[in-house]
Amino acid sequence: MEEVKTESGFGNVVVVDNLPKVPSAKVEKLSTVLRKIFGQIGAIREGGLVMPVDDTGTTKGFAFVEFHGAAEAHAAREQTDGYKLDKAHVFKTSSFDDFAKFERVPDAYEPPKPKPYAPKENTQSYMLDERGRDQYAIRFGDSTEIHWNDAQKSEPVEVYKRDFWTESYVQWSPRGNFLATVHRQGVALWGGPEFVRFQKFSHNGVQFIEFSPCERFLASGSTHDEGREATVLVNFYDTRSGTKLRSFQGPISEFAAGGGARGGLTWPVFKWGGPSEDGAFFARMKKDQISVYEAPAMTLVDKKSITLEGVTEFCWSPADPILSVFQPEQGGGNQPARVSLIQLPSKKELRSKNLFSVSDVKMYWQQSGDYFAVKVDHHTKSKKSIFSGFELFRVKEPNCPMEVLELPDKNQKIVAFAWEPKGHRFAVIHGDGARPDVSFYTMIDKDSAINKVKLIGTLKNKTANHLFWSPRGGTIVLAGLKTMNGQFEFFNVDEMETMASAEHFMATDVEWDPTGRYVTTAVTSVHQMENGFHVWTFNGKLLYKHGRERFYQFLWRPRAPSLLGAEKEAEIAKNLKKYSKRFEELDDKIRNAQDSHLAAEKQGVLDEWNRWVAAKKAELETPAHSAKLETLMRARYPGWTPGGDADVVEEQVEVEEILSVEEEPYVGGMM
Repeated sequence: MEEVKTESGFGNVVVVDNLPKVPSAKVEKLSTVLRKIFGQIGAIREGGLVMPVDDTGTTKGFAFVEFHGAAEAHAAREQTDGYKLDKAHVFKTSSFDDFAKFERVPDAYEPPKPKPYAPKENTQSYMLDERGRDQYAIRFGDSTEIHWNDAQKSEPVEVYKRDFWTESYVQWSPRGNFLATVHRQGVALWGGPEFVRFQKFSHNGVQFIEFSPCERFLASGSTHDEGREATVLVNFYDTRSGTKLRSFQGPISEFAAGGGARGGLTWPVFKWGGPSEDGAFFARMKKDQISVYEAPAMTLVDKKSITLEGVTEFCWSPADPILSVFQPEQGGGNQPARVSLIQLPSKKELRSKNLFSVSDVKMYWQQSGDYFAVKVDHHTKSKKSIFSGFELFRVKEPNCPMEVLELPDKNQKIVAFAWEPKGHRFAVIHGDGARPDVSFYTMIDKDSAINKVKLIGTLKNKTANHLFWSPRGGTIVLAGLKTMNGQFEFFNVDEMETMASAEHFMATDVEWDPTGRYVTTAVTSVHQMENGFHVWTFNGKLLYKHGRERFYQFLWRPRAPSLLGAEKEAEIAKNLKKYSKRFEELDDKIRNAQDSHLAAEKQGVLDEWNRWVAAKKAELETPAHSAKLETLMRARYPGWTPGGDADVVEEQVEVEEILSVEEEPYVGGMM
């Protein structure tokens, strides 16, 4: 067997400071804790954990941890620096080699020489495209590609391509400045026209990432098996400097609450909320409380959590620092369930509603934060049947008024619900059969002095189980995914009319581009066949298809928030023809170029044909070809002799052919 070689030297040693000073009786317990923390990052050498002690046997508050390799030691130093063992002990880690560097520091201070200015890559260069195109990322097989969506050419235009760019998945930052790639050693951020690496974050075994809405912060998470119960590690980083701001670690049972499950861990463990004055809020749910932290300080707001008995769900407003929470019934139903809206950082309760006989709830925020909906499934007294309804909150109106909406048949199943992103309408798919109904409602009743929810219209018997609103509103895709095999209806809600119906067999995903001009449908690798994506216009016209085997991801690149005010945007929409003239001229130029290219291709084919004909004619006129032809004629016609025109006899023959015969009755007349 080949001998396993390991590195040795001071570069493999990590110095851990600010440890508890414990007596000899507790040294073994502290050693076990340290081995558990550092052992999940890399293999510790035998006898590689040393904690110096004083004359009484009490530890001195620091330790040396030796790994088999320098890479493991580097990862351990990066990931455990700032690790909070308890309130009084936060790790400060460094490499043993750093001490030699510190010894070489001169006694006399010498100011550092200024570095020459080096311009950085413009991470928003994609926004400067003169044709206003959007980019998207696709991941298939071992490749990741970035493309322009070129509607005029009806094809993707490659921007950047790289194999083995990520080990699991990629993710755009919320404003589109960076593309994050996930690796076993950590996370990397890429941006600019050439997609250079801007930042990297060390997190061994990272599985999940989540950006703050402002892009300034990044949370990464991982699970590690340790004995009876797996543990969770969540790190927070500053995306500008790459600095790790804080870590949270504990058994997985402490991080069970949150969003959708992925890879055995419920993620996100911490949910990012609305902006604060100079950072962002994020929160996690614990037993009977929600802990809200503020970045970049990474401390609890008011230094204490919000006590909420029995809380089981929470979510943030997309636009404001407002937290919505749900508390189920307590005491066997004697204490009603409760939905509350809480303002941060004041923790003031804006509005609450008691609910009875609750089986389940789902919470939905409108993108602008103007409205909030709670779908409530109630059970009957016998608990043998369920009926559903909605609690609707007008968050930004005085006193946050609310109302209850029940469908005409409240016993119908609610299949899907979705708010219009920039508007006052919402859509509901409801029904128990294979072809449910789709109803549209508005929160603004123009026929009433007081705003109240109003039914706009209902579409009967639709092949749909998902709703996808255009980002700019007005248009929605009614999608039949999974069991409905990829049926789509492009619907204009303003006019209440269907613009187009289409099919993308076995489609698994639907995603609008950030402008609402185009939408993609995709078949990912959950199906073994027909992998790839289709790009459609907002009104259902198919632009192009792009097939890829082992297709995993399609992600439109987000756009940065508009710098224009609401009045300016309204003025542009009103005078759209004036602003669109420049783009129409560009489109005409591209079409003319395409037509010229096609004409050039046709002319090239014609020229090639003429050259071939000319070559054949020249070949026929050569003496060698004439002799060959004479030989062939003599062989086929033995009496034939070459004689030029004298051997040719022309004879004109007339041929008569009866085309038709008609019989007409005789009509007598004058002779």
